[in-house]
Amino acid sequence: MRVAVLSDLHANAQALEAVMSDVVSQKCEHVFCLGDIALAGPQPKEVVEYVMEQDSWTIIQGNTDKMIAQYGTDVAEFLEAQYPVMANAIADDVTILSDAHRAFLNNLPPMLEFEVEGCTVLLVHGSPRANNEDILPNMPLETVEEIISGVNDSLILCGHTHIPCGYQTRTNQTVVNVGSVGRPMTTDPKACYAVIDFNNGSFEINHRFVDYNNIKAAKIMSERGFIGADRLADLLLNPVERHV
Repeated sequence: MRVAVLSDLHANAQALEAVMSDVVSQKCEHVFCLGDIALAGPQPKEVVEYVMEQDSWTIIQGNTDKMIAQYGTDVAEFLEAQYPVMANAIADDVTILSDAHRAFLNNLPPMLEFEVEGCTVLLVHGSPRANNEDILPNMPLETVEEIISGVNDSLILCGHTHIPCGYQTRTNQTVVNVGSVGRPMTTDPKACYAVIDFNNGSFEINHRFVDYNNIKAAKIMSERGFIGADRLADLLLNPVERHV
């Protein structure tokens, strides 16, 4: 069975369209989506509605999905103190998204565990411990093993950091960060996702990097007009490893 794993769409309809075209070309039979569907991107309404229409997808909630769903004074004040551009973005996002959109995001499960062709799989957004915990490249293996301590699944799939990477632990578990479809945080502006081939208890994973019309996406982003939208638009053209 061949599965596409997408994360961190961040309202980027152009990136999502290009990735889904690639998913079709790769003959993937199913899609796992690891959350962060809407925040701080060009077209939150269009992307949330696209995802809502995918009855066959397996979808979990990202940390920003929860923020949008539960938006209020606490979320606004936290973001204003930590990430002021994101505070402006989410305040605008919630004016665009309807109650139905926010209910959809609110009702997504925080993680899912199941079996695929004899392989036990855990879907998380950040880590098994927290939806906003980072699993990044070049971490000490001991740190990764601590993060997944108590998890017995053969394959743990995550996103959140927008940076693809992978680890094979000494407990014979595989941890893969699938990167970001909608807002890469590498020096390459291409959309990123992963393709997994499952076969009788084994699996093979490859990251795929997909060109998309990031110029159009950046223009739409900039036209949203809130303070910081231009900065977010520029980061679609010239991404950096970490940003706020």
